[in-house]
Amino acid sequence: MAGKKKEATLQASVTNQEQWEEMLATKGLTVVDVYQQWCGPCRAVVSLLRKIKNELGDDLLHFATAEADSIDVLERYRGKCEPTFLFYGGGELVAVLRGANAPMLQRMVVEELANEKLVLEQGGERKVVKDNALTDEENKEEEELPQHLENEESVIVPASKSYTVAIIKPDAVAHGKANEIIMKIQDAGFEILAHEERTLTEAEARDFYQHKAAEACFEDLVQFMSSGPSHILVLSQVEGSATVVPAWREFIGPADIEEAKREKPESLRAQYGTETLFNAVHGSEDSDQASRELAFFFPNFRTASVIEQDGEEEHVERTLALIRPDVARENREEILDHIHKSGFIIALQKEVMLSEEQVRQFYCQHVEEDYFPALLQTMTSGPVLALALARKGAVSHWKTILGPSDINKAKEESPDCLRAQFAVENKPINQLHGSGSREEAEREISFFFPKQQTLAVIKPDAMEEHREAILEEIRGRGFSVTRLKETVLSREMAEEFYKEHREKPFFNQLVEFMCRGPCMMLVLTKENAVEEWRAMMGPTDPNKARETSPESLRARFAADILHNSVHGSSNEQHAEEKIRFIFGDISTDAELTSDDPISAKEEEKAAEKNTEIIESSTEEISSSREDDPQTGGSIDPEHSN
Repeated sequence: MAGKKKEATLQASVTNQEQWEEMLATKGLTVVDVYQQWCGPCRAVVSLLRKIKNELGDDLLHFATAEADSIDVLERYRGKCEPTFLFYGGGELVAVLRGANAPMLQRMVVEELANEKLVLEQGGERKVVKDNALTDEENKEEEELPQHLENEESVIVPASKSYTVAIIKPDAVAHGKANEIIMKIQDAGFEILAHEERTLTEAEARDFYQHKAAEACFEDLVQFMSSGPSHILVLSQVEGSATVVPAWREFIGPADIEEAKREKPESLRAQYGTETLFNAVHGSEDSDQASRELAFFFPNFRTASVIEQDGEEEHVERTLALIRPDVARENREEILDHIHKSGFIIALQKEVMLSEEQVRQFYCQHVEEDYFPALLQTMTSGPVLALALARKGAVSHWKTILGPSDINKAKEESPDCLRAQFAVENKPINQLHGSGSREEAEREISFFFPKQQTLAVIKPDAMEEHREAILEEIRGRGFSVTRLKETVLSREMAEEFYKEHREKPFFNQLVEFMCRGPCMMLVLTKENAVEEWRAMMGPTDPNKARETSPESLRARFAADILHNSVHGSSNEQHAEEKIRFIFGDISTDAELTSDDPISAKEEEKAAEKNTEIIESSTEEISSSREDDPQTGGSIDPEHSN
């Protein structure tokens, strides 16, 4: 398929030493995604790399994937699951990036390409680097960390609460999904009593899974579980329910991925697993096993019915951090480095331009203060970087790192705090924001990262050739497909859908197009789902999409404004109405695939429920064909609501 070919040619595949040496001889900058065979390359960044390549259009920029298992010089990268990108210029290593951090990756590509051009054009000297994370000393420290934690930390499990052990396995960690899964765990009402990242040794994996020693997959399981970092969590429930073990097992779904996708499509294993061995998460089978597993990972755990007054029990929580425009432009990476070193996980990240109205809404309690005009000017002067930070005691810890809100006081009393370090000369407003309390943190996080659902439709023109590529990209962008239905619209249904446009000249053409084959209707869930899905689709007119958003779905898969592949709700209210209209209150709709024919009964059911499914398509065609010289068919009518 076209999408697959484009991906294949974007990154050269390097699978042996000879190909590696040929790659290093390539003139220009080569960005290499180093991976292990069992987990594959980092798919999450493919769209970004294609976007960078198209925008820069530079013959000196190359991308490649390299399999560490079969290339001798990459031997030390084996067993390290975190996505790793190596930058080579003139056959020498010039930069290293770990993690699928899209903004940082894009920035580094642009900067290192510029540096390489200077070397080639002006004969400058390359700044060759070493991957310090691979030094023996640091490797030793990493290996000793779990033991240190075991010796120093105590895990307190209240006697009134049941608990279970959860593991986010190496496959999910390797694909950068750990933080996303953790947020979903918390959103589902589970309380994280303890959290540790560690890589199991082969002996530990054998010991932990000894009850599976007689199974055929045991050796593969041991190798897999010791191949890279896992996240170990102790879970309870906020309500102190005695049913946490079965609740967690229900939430993660069946161990068999196909069964999970078929019977529990909203489960973690259905969303993040790829096959039975690589099924993303683990859960204790019963309370006895939970006790054994807790003792295995946290030997110093204890239960307590009362927490001492001078020893507050801390749980993983979230807080909002804002990096205001002035320092977001100049010091973002330095501040992010401080955040990581302080033990925070960046659970959510978003760069946004705020309007005056949004700033007034967010800082409503400060509007009457004397400093508000300066704050308003600062917050609207450029993009703000919003972060949801997670760790134990996140709110208080972030406030401590920030220091006093008054810049002069911060400089006098706490010169090492972030607000003092990153104060901007002649600016009375501090450049970093933190939530004041847990309650305030959740409100503020919801302001910048609202949880949303949106309706997505894969139209008939894209179903046969591009459906799988579109679905793959949807999941790769972090959307959860919480509902899915394939249906065929009868002519009567389509005419009813478009009854408001019955007198328009394009009515019959539109109806015939939408009736010619099946549509796939999906409910997508994610923070800012409506906005992100619309950005992913691109402009309604594919010609405009190819000019302004060449990586969008419509730019790549659509033929014209009628056959434009996909649809998305224009706003949250529209999404709610359409989802309710299509899926109703039924939570057990059968998940159909292209191999499952639509029965008459199912079509009749769809006819009763789906009277407005393609409303926006009509608006699209109407917009493109009305004699309006100002629009010329280039304005997305869904944005005009």
